[in-house]
Amino acid sequence: MFRARTPAALALAAALAAPLAVGAPATAATTGQYSVTPLKFTVEAGGRTCVVDADLYRPAGVDREHPAPAVVATNGFGGSKSDGSTDAIGKAFAARGYVGLVYSGLGFGKSGCLITLDDPLVDGAAASRLLDFLAGSRAADDGTRADFVTLDRAGDPRVGMIGGSYGGAIQLATAAVDHRVDALVPMITWNDLAYSLDPNNAADRSVPGAFKWQWTNGFYLIGEGQPLLVPSLDPSRFNSLTCLHFATRACDTIRTLNSGRYPAGVTGPMLDYARSVSPVSYLKKVKAPTLLVQGQADTLFNLNEAEATYRTLKAQGVDTRMIWQSWGHSGGITDPAAGELNLGQGNLETSYVGRRILGWFDRHLRHDKSADTGPAFAYYRDWITDPTRTYATAPAVPARDEKLYLSGDGTLVDDPAEVARGSREYRNWLVPTSHSESSLAGTIGLPDPAPYDLPGTHLAWTTPPLTRDLDVVGAPQATLKVVSPRTERVQHSGDAADKLVLFAKLYDIAPDGTKTLVHRLVAPVRVPDVTRAFTVELPGIVHRYEKGHRLRFVIAASDDAYFGNKGVKPVTVVSAPGDTGVLRLPVVGD
Repeated sequence: MFRARTPAALALAAALAAPLAVGAPATAATTGQYSVTPLKFTVEAGGRTCVVDADLYRPAGVDREHPAPAVVATNGFGGSKSDGSTDAIGKAFAARGYVGLVYSGLGFGKSGCLITLDDPLVDGAAASRLLDFLAGSRAADDGTRADFVTLDRAGDPRVGMIGGSYGGAIQLATAAVDHRVDALVPMITWNDLAYSLDPNNAADRSVPGAFKWQWTNGFYLIGEGQPLLVPSLDPSRFNSLTCLHFATRACDTIRTLNSGRYPAGVTGPMLDYARSVSPVSYLKKVKAPTLLVQGQADTLFNLNEAEATYRTLKAQGVDTRMIWQSWGHSGGITDPAAGELNLGQGNLETSYVGRRILGWFDRHLRHDKSADTGPAFAYYRDWITDPTRTYATAPAVPARDEKLYLSGDGTLVDDPAEVARGSREYRNWLVPTSHSESSLAGTIGLPDPAPYDLPGTHLAWTTPPLTRDLDVVGAPQATLKVVSPRTERVQHSGDAADKLVLFAKLYDIAPDGTKTLVHRLVAPVRVPDVTRAFTVELPGIVHRYEKGHRLRFVIAASDDAYFGNKGVKPVTVVSAPGDTGVLRLPVVGD
């Protein structure tokens, strides 16, 4: 779906509509602007035969003599073609003259097959069969054919794809296996599921990270519950009693992560599977022009994911742009800020992101050379109150040119000569002592406590009050060195769970002492080797630290949204002039 649905079982069950049964004749509903025809397509996917449930949106006046390009979309995880924000895509683009094909992804709604996490060889292959329909080279199960889609050549329809989260990754998966796709708009989606679900923000990712258990298990329960949420006797939707609805390797991965262990010989294949179904493993095959839209309020798929995809596509010569909008999985999906894209309200022409999407499709699908595809990089600024000026643009993501140094007295200083000599210690407890977020709180209507870190379980370094506004745009980076003798003794045990885990983050401290953890984002780190310095890339942010505020860098022993350390591991950080940690910030403006 266009704006990804977070994992709320009750909301999901209520949202799922009941399309026509397999084999029922197609009946078009007409609005005057376009007709909507429910269709079924039998496809081969992942060694199974299954039926894909879809709706065809045909604009009035579009026929064989007057063809139009097509836009394809599917739902986010747990949704279906009938979601308000998924079918809104078909309606919005049909009203603007595009043929729309909106379908329920494999394993969701009334579509068959297992959930394979947008595997290009399964989900991508199934989507490719839908492109055959748009090309006029195959019929729907009831005999319906599409002879009214613009063709670049026989069998090659002019087609773009758009959607968010699970409906975002499917675009890249499809484009990797079928080069007939002409334009992509993936929104709030992932680059590497191994990073998304078990993130290690250390530059050296040779070891696994810290299991993001709340988000992951929430989605897992929604996936396994699909046969109950959408009752079906379709045998293609069932796997086994121990793995009902997912592909077996997906269930194995979840079980390993929930075990809290990373034994040698198991961890590698687990991470390999997560990456094999992720864009990071197949982007080299993607050639379609891509407009990436990622959300700042997103602890599931943060801005770093989009930046990684952007850099890869740009490096291989793909026409690529990137927008960092305000809303994501962690906030703003149902109530976007003024001026932000809200497809349900049909504000494509009146929102910055909407106009960029229309320009992207006009250029690449309608071949309108006058269409403006926009700058390489644009980002939303929540400190600008005029909704017509909230976006700034740049030729690239800013470099990390501003350095701050971790002083032994707990201050952040901008001159290495000002670093005070000193050492400080923290230690973890056997239960979490820091809180960043309750990942599913907003989904089920529960309040989420403000972020906190208990005394003695974290270390903090704070700047003096800022003498100017500091606008950070991008992913801050820290280079650290810690001392942990207890970790040294066990870190080569053969189980990566014995390595040290810590959580890095940035707070904004107001003059009255109020603390803000920007979008509740943290950087989990499983330190590869505590005897060596290591680099941490924090999640990307767009944030103004106002004049008079202070910036605080924290490393904490735990976070209750993640699995943490195995056993108690005291940690000491030593600072000295010329030998201390460094925080690098991507700053824009004067």
